[in-house]
Amino acid sequence: MEFTMGLSKGIAWPWPIAVYLFLAGISGGALVVALALRFIKCQTTNTPLYKAAALISFVTISLGMLCLVLDLTNPMFFWRILVFYNFTSIMSLGVIALCAYIPLTAVLCLYAFEDDIKAIKGLSILLPLISMLKPIRRPLELLTLILAMSVCAYTGFLISTLIRFPLINTAVLPALFIASGVSAGAAASKMVSVLVFKEDLHSSELKLLHGAEWPIMITEILFIVMIAMSLATGNEGAQSAFSAFTSGVWANLFWVGVVGVGFLGPILLNFATGKTFSHSAKAFYLSGVCVISGMMCLRLFILYAGQTYGI
Repeated sequence: MEFTMGLSKGIAWPWPIAVYLFLAGISGGALVVALALRFIKCQTTNTPLYKAAALISFVTISLGMLCLVLDLTNPMFFWRILVFYNFTSIMSLGVIALCAYIPLTAVLCLYAFEDDIKAIKGLSILLPLISMLKPIRRPLELLTLILAMSVCAYTGFLISTLIRFPLINTAVLPALFIASGVSAGAAASKMVSVLVFKEDLHSSELKLLHGAEWPIMITEILFIVMIAMSLATGNEGAQSAFSAFTSGVWANLFWVGVVGVGFLGPILLNFATGKTFSHSAKAFYLSGVCVISGMMCLRLFILYAGQTYGI
């Protein structure tokens, strides 16, 4: 399959990689938020937010890996990257992290949906496995939290190794991917917890996350400004790459998709909507969609503009 057709010429890493970066970021970000809250609040119950995050993380990382495999030159030989490792390679280290992370997201789903599994006769076969894993639930959740942050950062480290492209060859990129992943993961988890698992729109957990959205957004903006300023004040190649922010189709994507939809959208919805429940509910979902869409635009911008403006 020729994934670059119709989008760009000479792009080594096309849109399936951007989708993978997007899905992996949401997966890791959702679990970082849910597990951090679980440890901070010393929770022992399976809250709607925990259920939503566990489900989202498993589904999105599975779909992300599918995109990654399909983009390989020979998809049927994907198993080779699971067998042969180079411990000096960022990609190999990422594969090791993913090999531990993906099964753990499945385990967290077992924890989260234990009561639901008990209610379905055909799934009773899973109950002995859940019972066996219960005594080590806390350590596994802590390990998953660490790996979730690693997966978010790894997606940034993976493409920042492309030294010919100043826009993405920066140490700030992994930190930006963590912040944007947490932001989008939190938005997705909140929406699913309310829509599917009937979380109260005004619960203490959602209010806490709503308050954390703004520092996270400010952090994202600062990281983007740092990348832009390092290009604008850098050498000739870096200054050429700064054009990604000022002209062309990718600049339009950045200013409309990332800034307009991803940043200004939630801000305007927060301050411009009424305070009735119906208005706040609409703003809640629309704001979440804006955050997630902005994060996807950011991944596309970083990947495509980064490869377009090379040295």
